Amino acid sequence: MKYVPDATADRQFESDNTVDRVGVDGLLSELDEYAVEQALQIKEKRDGEEITVTALCVGPEKGVDAVRKALQMGADKGVHVVDDAIAGSDAIATSLVLAKAIEKIGPVDLVVTGMASTDAAMSVVPAMLSERLGLPQVTQASVVETQGNQVRIKRDGDSATEVIGGTMPLVLSVTDQSGEARYPSFKGIMAAKKKPLETLSLSDLGVDAGQVGLAAAWTAVEETAARPPRTAGEIVKDEDGSGATALVEFLASKKFI
Repeated sequence: MKYVPDATADRQFESDNTVDRVGVDGLLSELDEYAVEQALQIKEKRDGEEITVTALCVGPEKGVDAVRKALQMGADKGVHVVDDAIAGSDAIATSLVLAKAIEKIGPVDLVVTGMASTDAAMSVVPAMLSERLGLPQVTQASVVETQGNQVRIKRDGDSATEVIGGTMPLVLSVTDQSGEARYPSFKGIMAAKKKPLETLSLSDLGVDAGQVGLAAAWTAVEETAARPPRTAGEIVKDEDGSGATALVEFLASKKFI
């Protein structure tokens, strides 16, 4: 799961052109809530089996709030990787830290992620995790079904829907069409306070600080600019019956049609 700046807040950049994740309000990425939801549904549908849902987040100290949200939703335990050296990491470094954390957590049957983050929106971390962990991947799932160690998904494309199957252990990413994420209940919020939440550093994972951070990133933001202020819209009046023509011409000039 990713801790991201609130999209409704005034998001800022640091002097090095990295996203300010400390001085702004943050939260669990909405797209990752769907991943938590699917993990919980899989556990609930396999009632009677010993299944543990672990919520994993790599992020700043405030990122623990994202883990707590998952615990309130119903996850069994949380792991938060926090280290100053991680700041500025790109997807490649982030996938490394996540993979090492997953390996430390122990043998897993299923790694469930969202389809993308709501800040960077790169959608590449699931595939990178698959490669680093040496596991197959089934991605962009709008429907998830499991039976035994088999996973079957539906993936909606532009022109067709694919049905893809895989055998656990594997990496699964789900879309925002996979099912509405639940709201934490009062009972869930109270229960989350007693659930285990482990904090790990890079040294705990055996990751060298030189492998992560802005200096090790393969990508970088060269420049940022403030969003331009909104301007007044153009009003089309239909006083003499020419409104439809004027509207079509306006839309055509903007290449909307």
